[in-house]
Amino acid sequence: MRIVVAVIATALCALPLRAQETTNQSNAASAEEVRELRQLVQELQTKVERLEKSTQPPAVPQNTPSGGVQAAAVAPHDALLQETKAELQPQAATPKKLQKAEPFAFADWTWLNGTPRTKQPAFDSKFFTPEIRADVDYIYDLNHPKDDTIGGSSEVFRANEFQLTQLGVGGDFHYDNVQARLMTQFGMYSQTTPRNDASPSRGQWNLDNAYRYISEAYGGYHINAMNGINVQAGIFMSYVGLFSYYNFDNWAYQPSYVSSNTPWFFNGMRVQIFPTEHLKIEPWFVNGWQAYGRFNNRPGVGGQILWRPNSWLSVLGNQYALGADALGQPGRIRYHTDDSVQVKYYDNPETFISKAAFSLTGDLGCEHGGGVSCAGNSVKIIDGQKVIWPKQSFVGFMAYNRLWFAKDKYGLTLGGGKINNPGRYLVLLPPINGATATSGTPYFTENPGDPYKAWDASATFDYMPSQYITFRWEFNHRAANVPYFSGSGGVTPPGGNTGAPGSLVPGWVPDLRTDENRMNFAVLVKF
Repeated sequence: MRIVVAVIATALCALPLRAQETTNQSNAASAEEVRELRQLVQELQTKVERLEKSTQPPAVPQNTPSGGVQAAAVAPHDALLQETKAELQPQAATPKKLQKAEPFAFADWTWLNGTPRTKQPAFDSKFFTPEIRADVDYIYDLNHPKDDTIGGSSEVFRANEFQLTQLGVGGDFHYDNVQARLMTQFGMYSQTTPRNDASPSRGQWNLDNAYRYISEAYGGYHINAMNGINVQAGIFMSYVGLFSYYNFDNWAYQPSYVSSNTPWFFNGMRVQIFPTEHLKIEPWFVNGWQAYGRFNNRPGVGGQILWRPNSWLSVLGNQYALGADALGQPGRIRYHTDDSVQVKYYDNPETFISKAAFSLTGDLGCEHGGGVSCAGNSVKIIDGQKVIWPKQSFVGFMAYNRLWFAKDKYGLTLGGGKINNPGRYLVLLPPINGATATSGTPYFTENPGDPYKAWDASATFDYMPSQYITFRWEFNHRAANVPYFSGSGGVTPPGGNTGAPGSLVPGWVPDLRTDENRMNFAVLVKF
């Protein structure tokens, strides 16, 4: 009997850990349910102890008929035994709301690229699960820009200096099916992420200042239907490009262009629907493509389908459409598809190579209308004149292979990718003379038909002595078919930024190169 209860106790106590692994996706298990289950286990263990004490009937006096004494002694034991057996039945021991499997809780997904590898939080409570992140890096750029400015990346920004890329403090609130999440962003992200969004320049109230210290902020409600439904509104992370916005979660520090040049966040509403424990369907209704506000006169729509049929395969599809996401071009409409597959093809903790996995991501996108075309150099008749609308598209891929060693204490990732983006509508604008996504710059134009092809490769080594910290060393090689990366002369005029952001400075040109080699050193923490 003790063995039976021990097995049940082990299974029940494991439930909160599995539920925690999928908190960000389903939030279906609460701290209150965990406490109820643990209390049930304690009650069962207490009854087993009472059973063991009552199994030996008292000695029968010589002058008393044995049958009468034994009946009096055994009857309470039999009653207690039947009561305990009834409580040990699965349908009685498991609350109805936990009979359905939690979404994706059937396996450990901490091996995935873009997913944190922490298996349980450092602290949890019925109402709040805190989260703290720190990302500090030192970038050694072999181009040695004299102004220490790195362009063309949404992850690294300064060379030959220690920089705080991000400090995030926040967590998840959860009570009575009501949800809320907050994560701050202090450090470089609070300047660089808003800088890449041109939507605040339309209208008033300085949206980039209002949101610059927030990476995630949303509220929502969990509906107990199917395997769970979450309805959430606010700023939430994008899944486009596979990599996470938080470098701790990723296999590499500098992702390839497919990830680095696509959205890190959306501002709007999403509905996470879990028909089964293997499938998530998530539609979005958002302001636009990584946009605090609308760029023009219409919002964007999109969604995700995530399928995990077993513990070693994850298939992800993201789609975006209908957004008018070019500032001042209300007739220019954007479409994008981003699809990834991740496979864990080896898993044996007892060998030196403890785990191995790869990811493959492919992207296709385009814009049409407002002077550009998805189909190629289309000929339009405007005011009786033939006008060529050049092709405006995005094609790219990236692939990574990850090995874990010595029971996941060390990691090695090799990978890279390539893009072709005529029109440059997704290319990150270099910060030449303080240029932003709103200002643009004549030193690096983003006009219809402007060519841009680029590729990169990286090698990453991780030391992970704890689930809460990663020490990372990485080498990156990046190249483009046009001058794009900061050279030794830098991208800042001799006297500092001069005139309007991104404007021409007489007698000065930025030093742009077609390639870049750098070494990244980072300390990444997540509680």
